[in-house]
Amino acid sequence: MADKGKMDQAKGKAKEAVGKIADNDRMKAEGKMDQAKGKAKEAVADTAERGRDAKDTMRDKHR
Repeated sequence: MADKGKMDQAKGKAKEAVGKIADNDRMKAEGKMDQAKGKAKEAVADTAERGRDAKDTMRDKHR
């Protein structure tokens, strides 16, 4: 999921850049939203990974 977050961020940066060049406020805003969505997906994926790591650590300690 983190990869998908990175893809959304890249897509958003591209949209924002095109919006700036074309002087299109809507496209710039969509680009910023895509970037925010990508960052959120990364945060969720990182949190899930930390949770799995913590679970594995606890399981290993109790063996």
